Amino acid sequence: MPEPGTTAVVIVLPDAAPLLDAAWRIDPSLVRRGVPAHVSLLYPFVPESALTDQDEKGVRSLAARFPAADLLLEEVVTASGFVAVTVPGLQPVVDAFRARWPGLRPYGGRFGARPAAHVTVALGADDPTAAAPVRAAVGSLLPLRTRAAAVQLVVQTEEGWRPRFSAPLGGQTRL
Repeated sequence: MPEPGTTAVVIVLPDAAPLLDAAWRIDPSLVRRGVPAHVSLLYPFVPESALTDQDEKGVRSLAARFPAADLLLEEVVTASGFVAVTVPGLQPVVDAFRARWPGLRPYGGRFGARPAAHVTVALGADDPTAAAPVRAAVGSLLPLRTRAAAVQLVVQTEEGWRPRFSAPLGGQTRL
């Protein structure tokens, strides 16, 4: 669990919620409840206590440069401790956010310098036999269509993730 004040820039994909639900039915301990299906553009982002107006303007500006997008999720991947579904259609957005803040290491460097855009479905599946049924259940739901419509800056609190603001892709900021 991230510390309070940790922030992230994400694109929430509500239509991908069934992927998390499928994993939860197999093993609830593998799914972060209260965190919607999403693609992290930058995690961790600037700590909340250090966020500047320039950071917020940068997020809004970059979001406006990319159109909302219809996506097709098709591929399940597993890696050390997690099961995910790749979202190649959002890779250019992810790359642009990482290029704007080059000093921030995605996932603290755990997955290399350029991890693929993805929806994390299950965490803590360190044993391949634990990951296999999740992978199968999630795979049975693919392909899945979803839409990326907005970028959110979220903050970890004692109660969970809280949106700080939402910036529509290709549009104006919504509070």
